[in-house]
Amino acid sequence: ESYTNAAPIWKYAMVSFANVAASSCQYECLKYVSFAVQMLGKSFKMMPVMLWGMAISGKSYGMQSWLVAAGVTLGVTEFLMTGPTDNPGNKGDSLYGLALLVVFLALDGLTSTLQEKLFKEHKTSKWNQMLYINLLSAATSLFALVSTGTLASALAFLTTHAGFGKDVTALSLSAVVGQYFIYSQVQEFGALVFATTMNVRQVVSILVSYISYGHHITSLQVSGLCLVFFALFYKSVRSVLDASEKDEKMPLSPGIAEGEDKSAAAKV
Repeated sequence: ESYTNAAPIWKYAMVSFANVAASSCQYECLKYVSFAVQMLGKSFKMMPVMLWGMAISGKSYGMQSWLVAAGVTLGVTEFLMTGPTDNPGNKGDSLYGLALLVVFLALDGLTSTLQEKLFKEHKTSKWNQMLYINLLSAATSLFALVSTGTLASALAFLTTHAGFGKDVTALSLSAVVGQYFIYSQVQEFGALVFATTMNVRQVVSILVSYISYGHHITSLQVSGLCLVFFALFYKSVRSVLDASEKDEKMPLSPGIAEGEDKSAAAKV
């Protein structure tokens, strides 16, 4: 495959900037809110994706998609409003963490929408996007470290904490493998289906987190989780059923369809 950029560099740069800014907010908010809150808050991503899709790509969504997004939003809101949300190991302002989470959701929704737009408008491959977006993201991150004067302290932290380098390497490898599936799904199914898939992962991650670390959870928070899970489960089932109905309506082959049309015309 050619290494030549399939889309204008400035369009890759837009995705890179949104991606780096979103990641920065995502990691920063963990200082103020619990992992479970961050993961569940990501379920709001469906709404930003739909709004960005309408604003940037001129998309329209059916009532079913809006109802699912509304159900997820209500469930997440109930979870956030009816129990503890702050990080147990932090004494900072959890409201600031929630604000960072909101900014992350907006930028993350913008990132996947712009990626989908590149696939459709410029027919880019997943490999081409991964190459240029990751290179530009690395350059953007380096520029941010240098301009804020934090590059030296970041390198010092790396050298003084032996396990940090191993953790970063493992996280980077996981991110690269994950990106392959992310780009594949966005390319073949669109940003909204990707957002739905991520929501299912988030619900499972939250349950594992609560079981593993014994976080306190209220009964109302449990009902909020159930509402989110039900909405996402319904969305997944409807997607499978709609795909099956579409396949059933497709002709077995173009030749058969053409033959039937000609026979019908001859009878008339």
